Amino acid sequence: MKRTANAHWNGTLQAGQGEITTQSTVLNKTQYSFKTRFADGIGTNPEELLAAAHAGCFTMAVGAALTQAGFTPNDLTTDAILDLDMVGLAVTNIHLELKSSVIDGVDEATFKQIAEGAKANCIISKALSVPITLNVTYA
Repeated sequence: MKRTANAHWNGTLQAGQGEITTQSTVLNKTQYSFKTRFADGIGTNPEELLAAAHAGCFTMAVGAALTQAGFTPNDLTTDAILDLDMVGLAVTNIHLELKSSVIDGVDEATFKQIAEGAKANCIISKALSVPITLNVTYA
């Protein structure tokens, strides 16, 4: 299975602008720019999208792990807070803040253990340390 996205950029870093489109077209030429990335512009940015992807993946992984353990998940909500070091230009941390209503038969220790397993095993958590390949066409 492959999932794709496309980004287009035109112009300098601060004056330029771009669009991001996903395979599903949920994002369809969605604006991003210097202001949306490093200030308060209208649009999205790569770090916001990474945090959203991690929150979504992790929350689904918790639901899956609970289901596999024989429990029926209730409301699960995750905030993903991504820290961006502006000097080193690096993502330094993603903090996941999970909230859940009480689930019949699941004590707090069991829930925390399931959540830790989901954090370690969700696809996006694993992807954050994978090799990256590159092909360049310059014409």
